[in-house]
Amino acid sequence: MANALYVKGKEKMLQGQINWLTDTIKAALVKSAYTVDLAAHEFLSDLGANVLNTNQALSGRSVTGGVFDANPMTWPSVTAGDTASFVVLFKDTGVAGTSPLLMYLDTITNFPVSTNGSDVTAQDNGGANKIFSL
Repeated sequence: MANALYVKGKEKMLQGQINWLTDTIKAALVKSAYTVDLAAHEFLSDLGANVLNTNQALSGRSVTGGVFDANPMTWPSVTAGDTASFVVLFKDTGVAGTSPLLMYLDTITNFPVSTNGSDVTAQDNGGANKIFSL
């Protein structure tokens, strides 16, 4: 599968409920056991026990020419013994059951990563589309 927007996340964007520059947008580091369902998964709680470590807020966000970008994301001291395969972007409401899923990223430089207690960093592939483009 390729990087993709969650269906309910797209609806929220089109309804004006998501502002990529001013809302608290975070990145979840997700285990390889996660099976994405872009149509059915709507909230952070749908990821279940597949989230590794603490979700990280995106910094350095920009939207230029229909392209969304942000600084590389780093999760500190990720517990050893898992495989980080995906990143999921979501709007953080403070409650997992109401924090909408926005973007599923599985095409990430140097992923999947076997966790060993060190930091894990994810960044876009440096292409023209950055994190995503519309």
